[in-house]
This record gives sequence, C-alpha cells and structure tokens, in this order.
Amino acid sequence: MTEIVKLKTGSKFEDHGSYSRLVAVDNLIFVSNTAGRNPRTKLIPEDLAEQTRQVLANIETALKAVDSCLEDVVRARVFVQFTDDIDTIMTAYGERMRGINPTLTMTCPPLGSTEYKVEIDVTAYRGASKAEIKEMVITP
Repeated sequence: MTEIVKLKTGSKFEDHGSYSRLVAVDNLIFVSNTAGRNPRTKLIPEDLAEQTRQVLANIETALKAVDSCLEDVVRARVFVQFTDDIDTIMTAYGERMRGINPTLTMTCPPLGSTEYKVEIDVTAYRGASKAEIKEMVITP
C-alpha cells in the first residue's frame, strides 16, 4: 500500500493556506515553495546569497525529516523577486547544488512579500543520491 507523509513545520502560513511543507508519496517527495526565513530567529537575511543558502537549508531540513537529502533532488524551481538579483542568487544556488544537477526552472514573478528575494520548490526521489548516475551531453 502506498505511504503518504505530510510534513508541516509549524509555520502560520501552512495553517492559513492549508498546505504541507513537504508531501512524500512513497519515494517521490514534493517540497512547497520555500522562503529563506530562519526557523530559529524567524528572520529573513537581507543578503541575497545568505537568503538563498537559508532557503536551501530549510529544504534540506524538511527532506532529512523523511529520510532524504538535498542530493536526492531531481527538479528545482527558483523564483526570484527582482531580475537584478538573478546572478547573485544563481551563484549561491549553484555553489550548493553543484554535483547534484537537478533540472531547473527559474522565473521572476512577484513573490508573497518584497522581503522574500528568492523562493525555491523542489521534487526529490528518496535514494536518488545513491543511484548510479549516467551523465550525457548532447550537441547540435
């Protein structure tokens, strides 16, 4: 029988919007759009790179709660508030995700608050980090 785990972090937004931070359906894991709020201090770093690193740390914490890890991520979507911030955010994202290399979609829509400079959602597959990886390059 399929096991479904719905994880909440205690965020008031999860209750208000009636959603889970993470839903795992067997080994397939979906993590909601996540901001860079530090769960201990409740603050969002002003620094773009630090905010991006905090987003990824928040995602990593959620994944660890269901026996997964950031290296299991197979798809990521990065939402950047302001186009001028793309390079800084992508540099910080790339530093942490290098070697994981999930698919990536990046877009610049308005986010829920101007305090959020970046939000990220991911899809992971539990155990992908331990799978045999075949990398291919295609050329035109």
